[in-house]
Amino acid sequence: MTAKTEIEITENDSASGSGCCGGHSCGTGEAEAPAAGVTTVYEVSGMTCGHCEGSISAEISALAGVTSVTAVAATGKVTVVSEAPLDEAAVRAAVDEAGYELVGQAA
Repeated sequence: MTAKTEIEITENDSASGSGCCGGHSCGTGEAEAPAAGVTTVYEVSGMTCGHCEGSISAEISALAGVTSVTAVAATGKVTVVSEAPLDEAAVRAAVDEAGYELVGQAA
């Protein structure tokens, strides 16, 4: 069985509308545009399950500018979307904090 965990962080722009989603498409049936930004795929060793994916996703999501993180234990790949390129040392520290090893950017 392959587990996949995705954590997406979005900003609530309450000035642009009312309700819990700040005027976004929450509950309207409208699809939101995909997040714009820089997509980087990293290789991480040591992930074996959904818990591992969640731990890594949570730590990387806490980095400034990160808009989404998708970690897949079966492949060892972590896809990060950010507003600007991330400092690899910061990503490495986040992965280390989660208890795993950042191998580097995936080819």
